[in-house]
Amino acid sequence: MKVIILAGGFGTRLAEYTEAIPKPMVTIGGQPMLWHIMKSYAYYGHKDFYLALGYRAEIIKEYFLNYHSLSSDFTVDLLSGEVTPHQSDGIDWRVSLISTGLESMTGGRVKRMQSLIGNETFMLTYGDGVADIDLDELLSFHKNHGKMVTVSAVHPGARFGELEIQNQQVMSFQEKPQSSQGWINGGYFIVEPEFFELLENDQTILEKKPLEKVAAMGELMAYLHKGYWQCMDTKRDRDSLEELWEAKKAPWKR
Repeated sequence: MKVIILAGGFGTRLAEYTEAIPKPMVTIGGQPMLWHIMKSYAYYGHKDFYLALGYRAEIIKEYFLNYHSLSSDFTVDLLSGEVTPHQSDGIDWRVSLISTGLESMTGGRVKRMQSLIGNETFMLTYGDGVADIDLDELLSFHKNHGKMVTVSAVHPGARFGELEIQNQQVMSFQEKPQSSQGWINGGYFIVEPEFFELLENDQTILEKKPLEKVAAMGELMAYLHKGYWQCMDTKRDRDSLEELWEAKKAPWKR
């Protein structure tokens, strides 16, 4: 199944890195966040990727254009120009890199993919978050309910310790627990092709009118993911993900 990844935003809240590179190229364990997301899809057999690019698109294009030489040892014959790799990491993805406009909104970027996706069900996610979602279960859920769009709903991780207080007495203390109070949009969508018709132009925000309309139509279903999910919005988020990776405790690793 084709997978669209939104990788075109400015990432202003992660300015320590994104002044020079796009947010999906910020590294965790020496590999871009984008690579980690794609690995999770490829694990479940979804290897046909469509990257919706915008800010610093050339950085992402150069990364994939030079992927084999950057990820392996090789010999260069300077007379003929022939390059002989010495090993391969086994990556067999097909990656389409599509410039979807510097100022386009999320819905506009998806709209620009319509001719490439065609009349097919597709997967869609953001280029700045990782999760241990079982994509087989997600796809089965989508097929069984028969609606237009499935969104993965997640509990966000709390940024501060949570206290349960009654009459000024602390009844429980949890250091940075996952919130149990509500669900949020965690990305990892599955979408039917008729959704494209609800996307008007480059200024369409995916999370506003289109998804609000789908919900009002009764065509939006939530896959409740109770496992790990983390968005990389700040340097603190990035450092936390790095610590998990270095400690070999990254829940999203496949």
